[in-house]
Amino acid sequence: MSRMHLVHMFFHSPITHTALSWASEDDDHLAGMSDFAYWQELARTLERGRFDAAFFADTPAASDQYKGGPETPLKYGVVWPTHDPMPLAAVMTAATEHLGVGVTLSVTGNPPYLAYRRLSTLDYLSGGRIGWNVVTGHMQAEHRAVGQHLVDHSERYDLADEFMEVCYKLWDSFGDGALPMDKAAGILADPDRIEKVHHEGKYFRCDAVSPTLPSPQGRPVIFQAGSSGRGMEFAVKHAEAIFAIQPHLKAMTSFRERFDAAAAEAGKDPIGILFGLQYVLGSTEDEARRRLEALRERVPLDAGLSRLSAPLGIDCSTLDPDQPLEEVPTQASQGMAQAMSQIGSDTGRKITVREAAIQMGLSGGLPQVVGSPEQVADQIEHYWRESGAFGFNLSAPTKPGMIEEFVDHVVPILQERDLVRREYSGDTLRENINL
Repeated sequence: MSRMHLVHMFFHSPITHTALSWASEDDDHLAGMSDFAYWQELARTLERGRFDAAFFADTPAASDQYKGGPETPLKYGVVWPTHDPMPLAAVMTAATEHLGVGVTLSVTGNPPYLAYRRLSTLDYLSGGRIGWNVVTGHMQAEHRAVGQHLVDHSERYDLADEFMEVCYKLWDSFGDGALPMDKAAGILADPDRIEKVHHEGKYFRCDAVSPTLPSPQGRPVIFQAGSSGRGMEFAVKHAEAIFAIQPHLKAMTSFRERFDAAAAEAGKDPIGILFGLQYVLGSTEDEARRRLEALRERVPLDAGLSRLSAPLGIDCSTLDPDQPLEEVPTQASQGMAQAMSQIGSDTGRKITVREAAIQMGLSGGLPQVVGSPEQVADQIEHYWRESGAFGFNLSAPTKPGMIEEFVDHVVPILQERDLVRREYSGDTLRENINL
């Protein structure tokens, strides 16, 4: 790629990745949860920085994996409350002209028809600026919340494959000339050119005509984050861009090489990978380090262990905190478990459960770039050139101030180096992300 692509990650929650960041004097995110204007100003800031999109991760239920209940997430605000990100896609695209919004929507608890309707409505309203991060749901709590049971990891992807099949049928149901929208003749659509969907599968049934009009980009951009063997197979089949958390540069490069090989085996071109990075900025390196240490000191061990329990799918209070994380079995987010266990592997050191919990509470497992604007720009450029990444899904520990600092002080450096765009190249998300 001649230029890197940037998206910015959020949860519709008091924090994104840093536990108790909401308690910082520098953070307005908790108050912003009740304010449309807050999200609209964030969107305008990202558009000023020429970001491709805001990206909303989502866990639609409070984790109760840790100590058998949700008390720790509730006490510390560890991704709780967890509000629906869908309304923010409408709010943020309404305030901008080019910025896309990627939303996470699980196949758990959502019939394909209703998921299609929600996503396609947003995509149509925004002029084709919506992305969909397709997930299978790895938490017991989110399955119980909708009256379902967490099934085997591989079977979740079998279900997701069929889910996508239904959505594709609905997206592809419009033939040429299906929508004359002729006011003089009083004809909105040609029924003979809109195919009715009849689907009866192992997991889903759908007998319907599309309830929405197609957007300028036809369908939302499909993002995916699967990194286990079965998850990678699903991603290669469906994804237009991959989001991945890998703990260091060597792991990023290895991950991209594995994905490129999987795509080639499937007869496809390489799929662009957006690696997660958390940035901590200061006017100087010393100031950035002080900010990072203040954030680290605020993270309670319990909050970190709770944050770690959800992606591992186990109660981390039952573990020896000094055992290597790689020895911990999981049927939940296997990609996250593998990524976390690799922290420190560049030096041959195995990370312990305790170390993983603190880092998880601080950065959610994302590698960190820390320093002055020039230093952060240098580090991002290094990650990009050496990993072969398509770009980065960035995370700020405190908001909105540090996002504004990044846009005002880091983006101009990257633009001066011709590493990111100065102007948008299109109107839809698919056009701007060059897919």
